[in-house]
Amino acid sequence: MRSNPTELTTPQILFENRTDAGRKLSSELVSYANPNTLVLAIPNGGVPIAMEVAKALNTELDVIVVRKLVLPMVLEGGLGAVADDGTLHINEDLIRKYGLSREQIEYEADNVKTNVKQRSLKYNFGVPRAALTGKIAIIIDDGLASGVTMAVAVEAVRHRRPRQIVVAVPVASVTGYNRAAKLADKVVSYTIAKMPKFFLADFYRHWGDIDDDATVHSLQQWRSRHSFG
Repeated sequence: MRSNPTELTTPQILFENRTDAGRKLSSELVSYANPNTLVLAIPNGGVPIAMEVAKALNTELDVIVVRKLVLPMVLEGGLGAVADDGTLHINEDLIRKYGLSREQIEYEADNVKTNVKQRSLKYNFGVPRAALTGKIAIIIDDGLASGVTMAVAVEAVRHRRPRQIVVAVPVASVTGYNRAAKLADKVVSYTIAKMPKFFLADFYRHWGDIDDDATVHSLQQWRSRHSFG
């Protein structure tokens, strides 16, 4: 975490958009500007931010596809998530709270895994995933709410044997930050939000969903301009 992060107890606009958030986050990651660092974006919201970080650090950029598990009877987010290598992270507290069975979770997880595989193929263009063994992996998203999506991303990346895993986001709730901190080697958050209700959109002036086609187009442009061998 940065030495003096902004700590907020009420919502406040801090970033014009995700690109602006990426530039501000980059200033907190300058010490990782070396050839052994690789930036991993969680699509879709994390991609514009990760591009700014990778550009500032002059590092390679890749993606790690993660999807949340959603069930109609679960009012809260953060039930669980699946990564593109099949790694599954479950929020055991919510399972107990709603009395969910393992069969319900596994059924939904199987559906999500199929979607994740399809999206991963779409984003990677048939190119093998970048090697992470012995490297510093910086995993980036546009924020941490429950932190479950990031948690499964960290677990999946850990399987690829990096030397260090850094989670980096523009803004994090206390809950999200703490969940990520238990799994990652370091968490860098430009802002820590200490408030009862946390919504990422509250911290961005221009916020909206980014569709898959826009993400694929951005990644294609990035890869045509940047080559690391």
